[in-house]
Amino acid sequence: MYNPSHFAVTDESSLHALIRQHPLGCLVMHGPDGLDANHLPFELLQADDGSLRLQAHVARANPLWQQLANGDQAMVIFKAADSYISPNWYPSKHQTHEQVPTWNYQVVHVHGKIQIRDDEKFLRGVLGRLTRTHEARAAALPGHDFKPWKMSDAPAAYLQKLLGTIVGLEIEVQRLEGKFKLSQNKEASDRVALVQTLSVLGQTEMAQAIDKPV
Repeated sequence: MYNPSHFAVTDESSLHALIRQHPLGCLVMHGPDGLDANHLPFELLQADDGSLRLQAHVARANPLWQQLANGDQAMVIFKAADSYISPNWYPSKHQTHEQVPTWNYQVVHVHGKIQIRDDEKFLRGVLGRLTRTHEARAAALPGHDFKPWKMSDAPAAYLQKLLGTIVGLEIEVQRLEGKFKLSQNKEASDRVALVQTLSVLGQTEMAQAIDKPV
């Protein structure tokens, strides 16, 4: 990924936060038929020694898990807010006309080695953690009046049947690469105006990111 120094993010806590806040990752692999991409919700785990793992699952019907070998290299792409940026939103454009359109975005690329985990204990752990995390978020939404769903809410036989239809994946993280393109190369007055415009347009996540970049 082309990553100029003024957009590059090396603060690992910020990269971890983006992954946890936007966990739907794009898993990119090179299989027997060439490049392949699968969009999967991931859980990021950090051990006491600081090492990182990504865990997910795929449908057993998905040929991905049979086309891979343990130890194959993988990349997972996580993306947060993105926005088209019009040059008209910069005050300096109306003075010098030396601005052009661009696109702002925040991404993290995770590189590592993949392992196929076809065992029930692993799958129950992955599903349990994903469920607790995202049901808690769902329960916190305005107007939500349901208790968080948990795996034990489903009939045991039904859950056991579904567990047989999925296969686990685990990625040993070797490298993180972050790029937060948030108009850091613009004048402060242009950035302030951009935050105000995006806020009015309802693009609050991008406005907040530009206002307080890493």
